[in-house]
Parts: sequence; C-alpha cells; structure tokens
Amino acid sequence: MAASLAENFDEFFEIKLADTQDLKNESYKIRHTVYAQELGWEPISPNGMEIDECDPYAFSILLVHKRTGKFAGTARLVIPPSSKPDSKLPFELHCAESLNRDIVDPDTIKRGSFSEISRLSVPNQFRRRVSENNQPFVLNESLGGDIFSEQERRNFPNIAIGLYLGVIAMVNMCNHSHMFVVVEPRLNKRLRRLGLHFQQCGEDMDYHGVRALFFLERKDFTGNLNPEVLELYQLLEKQLAQQLVLYPY
Repeated sequence: MAASLAENFDEFFEIKLADTQDLKNESYKIRHTVYAQELGWEPISPNGMEIDECDPYAFSILLVHKRTGKFAGTARLVIPPSSKPDSKLPFELHCAESLNRDIVDPDTIKRGSFSEISRLSVPNQFRRRVSENNQPFVLNESLGGDIFSEQERRNFPNIAIGLYLGVIAMVNMCNHSHMFVVVEPRLNKRLRRLGLHFQQCGEDMDYHGVRALFFLERKDFTGNLNPEVLELYQLLEKQLAQQLVLYPY
C-alpha cells in the first residue's frame, strides 16, 4: 500500500518553530537568499538577512529536511499585538488601498484576533525546476502517494503545503477569527483544491506579477481539507504544539 501524504512528508521533513535568535536568523537568511539574491525583489543586505518592520511581532517556522539537516523553507505569521494598535499587518502597510471593505473590514475586527501569513520562501535547491525560476516557492497540485519518488534535490513538491498548514495550525491555536495572505489568484485556485478556501477581498494588483489579498475565516481553517491534507495538518499541529506556547485570543 502506498504511503499517505503525511507519511511521506514525515519521512523527509519536520517542522520547527523559530523560537531562538539563531533560528530566526536562519529564516531571515532564507528570505534574503530567495527574495533579494535570487528574485531581486528586495535589496541586498550586507548581513545577508531580510528583515522588515513586521518581524518584531511575527512568529516564524522552518521546515527541516531530515536527511541533510538543511532548512527547506520558511514562513512567518504576523500578529500585531493588541497592546500596540498602531502595529500593522504587511497588507495594511503595502496594499491597504486594494482592500474591499464591503467584504471584510479589519477595522471592525479586534486587534490581536487576526493575522497574516507572509514571506513564505523555499531555497532554490528545493524547488529547482525550469518553470520555478521566478517563484519564491512552488505549490504542487499532485497529492498522490508517489509524490517523493523523484530525486530529492530536484523535487520537493509539498514543502509549501507543509508551511501553509503549519502556519494555519498556529492561527488555529491562537483562536484567531481571520487569516490574511497576498498571493497570485492562480495560486489560490491550487489552495482551494487542497481545501483551503481563501476568499478574495482585494483587487488584483501588479506586484511581481498579478497578486491579490485573500482571507480565510476560522470555520474554513480545517473544515474543508480533504482527508489526506487533514492528516498532514494534524501531524504538523502535533509537532508545533510541543514547541509553541501561545495564549489563545
């Protein structure tokens, strides 16, 4: 019998909370490598780390490739603290004008009870395919049991899935009502196939390609995941629960 998505994932990867400065720096280095050096979307930093104004109130996760010990990807969850109402999510800083407030209005949601996933990035050696040169990560549509049958260095297709699900596990543990993300509309279609029913709440905008603001409501965090993806989510949630101490909102 073929191994499940979660079993395959667990064989190759484990998720780690960046709960020390050294691990946070590893996340910042991956972001710099991908967004600054490879894609040229951010300026080159002398210290080799990509850090912005949201990082003081962000929680980062890393995906570790078990066989080599290399970090295969990172993402962060930005949670503006309720004690600092002037703190903003990345979309509030950079694309608030695109938001359709008739669909969702963050000003009507209590600060500290919603968050944004951003800076999801995967190093080149874990996404190296001809069509992936201009993408910070790749989300594979295949969910078959043989997804890791290709050579490891060439194809790790579910790293992005694991990072998305890991962050959603954090959001769920925080008891947040909404999670926001800025992605390509075509990527959102792939997320929906996994059971992540993000709703578009911002106009399409041109930022390194067409992107838009989407949000996910609490009822949709896990309620629509197909069984194979839900099993992977539960694996990642269990791993993070052993590392993460958060007070639910």
